[in-house]
Amino acid sequence: MCYAVFYILNKKKIINDPVYGFINIPSELIFDLIQHPFFQRLRNIKQLGMTHLVYPGALHTRFHHALGAMHLMGLAVKTLRDKDHQISFAEEEAVTIAILLHDIGHGPFSHALEHTIVEGITHEDISSLLINDLNKTFDGRLSEALEIFNKKHPRKFLNQLVSGQLDIDRMDYLNRDSYFTGVSEGVINSDRIIKILNVVDDQLVVDEKGIYSIEKFLVARRLMYWQVYLHKTVISAEQMLAKILERARDLALDGKKLFATPNFSHFLYNSVTKEDFKQNPEHLERFSQLDDYDIYTSIKVWVDDDDFILSTLCNFLTSRNLYQVEITNEPPSQEKINDLVDRLIDKYGIDEDDASYFVFSDTIKNNAYNVGDGSIRILMKDQSIQDITAASDNSNLEALAKTVEKHILCYIKELKIL
Repeated sequence: MCYAVFYILNKKKIINDPVYGFINIPSELIFDLIQHPFFQRLRNIKQLGMTHLVYPGALHTRFHHALGAMHLMGLAVKTLRDKDHQISFAEEEAVTIAILLHDIGHGPFSHALEHTIVEGITHEDISSLLINDLNKTFDGRLSEALEIFNKKHPRKFLNQLVSGQLDIDRMDYLNRDSYFTGVSEGVINSDRIIKILNVVDDQLVVDEKGIYSIEKFLVARRLMYWQVYLHKTVISAEQMLAKILERARDLALDGKKLFATPNFSHFLYNSVTKEDFKQNPEHLERFSQLDDYDIYTSIKVWVDDDDFILSTLCNFLTSRNLYQVEITNEPPSQEKINDLVDRLIDKYGIDEDDASYFVFSDTIKNNAYNVGDGSIRILMKDQSIQDITAASDNSNLEALAKTVEKHILCYIKELKIL
C-alpha cells in the first residue's frame, strides 16, 4: 500500500520552465500522457524547424511548447472560474489535455515533411488520430479532450481556447519563440491577456480594458512572421530541406536504394494518404516514431550519395550554403528564371526538368488576423460585442487583417551575378 501511495504522489511533478518558471503537472492522467512515447517524441522535434540556422538559440522543441501551453491553459481556466463561469474538473482536465496534445501529430522539422513525405494529410489530422489512439489506450478518458481538439465540444469557448485567433497555443509560442530567438518584438503579456478573457453566450471574449494588449498581440504576431517564421534565410533552409525530401522520395519511388531509418524508409518508399492513415494502424505507429534525427541522419549520409542532385543539395544544407532568396511584391520575370536555368545547365550539365531543384519560385503569406474566422471579440462596457478591428481606435489594425502575399525566387548562390 505504501508503494502505491508513493507511486501516485510521485506523479505530482514540478517542471522548471525557462519562460514561466516552475509549472505543475495538474493530474495523474496528464502525467501519464506526458510519459507516453507519443508525447516524449516531441523532445526530438524542434519547434522552429531550420530557424536555428539564422537564430542559433532557436533549439527549443515541441515538447517545451506543449508544456508551456498546458501551464497557460491552467491560468486561463482559473481566470474564467474567478469570473463565475462554471467549468467542471472533467472539463478542465479535457481542455488541458487538448492543448497539451495539440501538436502531437507534427512530423520532423515541423512542416517540411508534412508537404513532401505524406500526402493530403495535415499535422492536425495526425494529431487527431494519435489522440484517438491514446483514448483507446487510456480507456476512453480522452473522449472529451478529443471533442475539444476537433472543435466539436458543445461549450464553444473550450474549443476556442485550444484553437482560435486568441488561443493558448499562440500565447505560448509567441513568447517562447521570442525568448529562444532573442527577437524581442514577439514578446506579449500573456498573463495580462489571460486575465482579461471572459465568456459571453458561450463564446470567448476579451474585456474592453484589454484592447491595447490585444493590439500588441496582433502586431507581435505579424512582426514575428516577417522577422522569424518568414525570414528569408529560414525560408531558404526550409525550401532546401523540402527539395531534398522531394528528390529522395522521387528516387525511392523509382526503385533506388537509399539509406534511411526503418520508419523514415517506410514513408520514402510508400505513398501514404490520409485514408491510409485511417485504415492501416502501421502508418500511424511508424509516424509516431519519426523525429528530426531520422531525417538529418539520412541527409548526412546522402551527402555521399551517387545521385548528383541529392548529394549536392545535402552538401549545401549541411554546410549552410543555402539558396539565394529574393522576396518581391511581384512575381519574378520568366526571363530572369530562364536565364538562371540556362546558366545552371551550362554549369552542371543537368537537364531542364532537374533544374527545378536548383532554381524555382514560390509565394509566402502573412496574415496576422482573419476577420470572421473565429474572430477576436471585445466585450464593450455597454455589454455589446464588437470585433477587435471595430472596437479599436488603431486604424493600422485593419491592415493586419489583410493577407500579405509576397513572391520568392530561390536559386543556388553559384548562379548569383555579382
